Amino acid sequence: MSRLVARDIEVAFGNRRVLRGCELVVRADDKVGLVGPNGSGKSTLMRVITGDLAPDHGRVEVSGRLGWLPQEPRLAGETVADAAAGAVAWHRALLDAWEAAVARGDEAEAGRLHDRIEAVGWRVEHRVAAMLDRLGAPPPEARVAKLSGGERRRVALALALLDQPDVLLLDEPTNHLAPDAVEWLEGWLGRYRGALVLVTHDRYLLEKVATAIVEVEDGRTVRYPGSYGDYLVARAERQASRQRAEERRLRILAREAAWAARSPAARTTRQKARLDRLAALREREGLRVERGFELDLRTGTRRGVLLEGRGLRKAWGGRELIGGLDLPLSAGERLGVMGPNGSGKSTLLAILAGRLAPDAGTVQRAPRVKVALFDQARSGLEAPDGSDWTVFEAAGGGNSHVFVGGRPGAGWQRGAGGRESRAIHVASFLDRFLFPRESLDQPVSTLSGGERARLLLARLLLQGAGVLLLDEPTNDLDLATLRVLEEALLAFDGAAVVVTHDRAFLDRTCTGVLAFGETPPPLRAASRAQVLAAAREEARPPRKEARPPRKEARAAPRRRDRLGYREQRELAALPGRIEALEAEAEALAATLADPATYRERGEEVAGIRDRLSAVQAEVEALYERWAALESRA
Repeated sequence: MSRLVARDIEVAFGNRRVLRGCELVVRADDKVGLVGPNGSGKSTLMRVITGDLAPDHGRVEVSGRLGWLPQEPRLAGETVADAAAGAVAWHRALLDAWEAAVARGDEAEAGRLHDRIEAVGWRVEHRVAAMLDRLGAPPPEARVAKLSGGERRRVALALALLDQPDVLLLDEPTNHLAPDAVEWLEGWLGRYRGALVLVTHDRYLLEKVATAIVEVEDGRTVRYPGSYGDYLVARAERQASRQRAEERRLRILAREAAWAARSPAARTTRQKARLDRLAALREREGLRVERGFELDLRTGTRRGVLLEGRGLRKAWGGRELIGGLDLPLSAGERLGVMGPNGSGKSTLLAILAGRLAPDAGTVQRAPRVKVALFDQARSGLEAPDGSDWTVFEAAGGGNSHVFVGGRPGAGWQRGAGGRESRAIHVASFLDRFLFPRESLDQPVSTLSGGERARLLLARLLLQGAGVLLLDEPTNDLDLATLRVLEEALLAFDGAAVVVTHDRAFLDRTCTGVLAFGETPPPLRAASRAQVLAAAREEARPPRKEARPPRKEARAAPRRRDRLGYREQRELAALPGRIEALEAEAEALAATLADPATYRERGEEVAGIRDRLSAVQAEVEALYERWAALESRA
């Protein structure tokens, strides 16, 4: 049975249509990974499902209890214990219902409730304590008002899991989780008996847990059965097929438009059907080109040691976090920092950036080397007086133009002091980072977590820093932006220190690891090699099919003055044959797009695909034959 059904969901914010006919069907045993670019509407769809946001159109039906973890959770009560009590209120309600059934002598109901209680346990206090501890949440007596953003998210995740709803929605659950907690969460979600909808940038988690991937694309949803690796392959095939279909449509459109312009036959009533097909081809929505962006952080940094920490020590709250650390960072080095939450990772970055003084030791920079810090709080996007900037103001620091740091290139001019600089209008600069014109006046506070991170990456480019200190840079990033950041770091000619719990990101980008606290579990690069390879390939456009070698030019055949009787009959029959085949192709494509096909007729999918390819090839051949006959008619 379906636990969650969302049909024809439409949501617009002002002139911007975020969702335009989204559909999502989740069965009782489904574990769905919801993916798509930042700003595509994933979190908006989750808010619609939970009732936090009313859609402009569409309906949502949920069977059973629904629970969710939003990006910015709110906790009830004064302490963590108070918040946890609310999460297990269902258990108290279950006990009360059993006691009431016993009191009124309803043996059947009492027996049913007794079995449910036996399955979940008569006491849940130990389960609450164990869940909070497993996820690295603060102790029960901790005050909610004093929790950091990461602590608040870990408590909220624990409460969402303790709630045990029939439908569980998790928005970026691995943010701020330690590596061992992420490993444990993988197993817990894999065993979860309810329906699950998961938004996450963690490719390992998607591969391990998801049974289907639903991509939000241009305000609509496309479902791909199978794991994340299966999705990458199926998506590439779908994109290649759509590209071929669009190229065929444009060729036919150009040919038919030329025929309509030059052929006297186009003005006859007999050719009305063909002209109608030409109009339909023109009106059909073209293939939307997927926009991406590039991030080049290179600055021409010289080789050698760029920054060095010597004998660094730092204690906090009577506990030593950093004890006698020597840390030289050379150009081309990318150091991954791992360890439990609260072990001192962010503290180390603050010391290296000069924002926090060590208790002992020194930090030395090479001459003229800039250091940039990308912190967890995503700070640096607010006005100097603390007010809320717009996207335009935050990108330009209040200016209308920005100067991009980096290597000289076309359009660069020599500025004051002999330094190379290039002025770019902020709107043009933001367009490179996929911020449309209509979003430039949007307050930064209304951006999603991923959009804020993308805006900070744009600001990072402006700084031209030779040393990058990145604190959980992958949090809230979509998979496409993750790949852009990975490529930028791999090509970066400076030094980088990256604090991250994203195992795939660490595997791919870092040249070494600094472990805080206990030794972290080994990275599973060998067992995940296939997923990583597929993730790298996902960023590349589909390879064009190899063209057959050109045949030797032949002498042009003599043109026949008139068509023969059989050819005239063939020409007259061609429109009907093409129309029938195109209808069959549309029906086959609709069958392949239907998720039910893969569930109920999985063994037929390969044959349907083969038939669709054959029909498309036959249609193309008939159009070419039609053009050849028309040229002689």
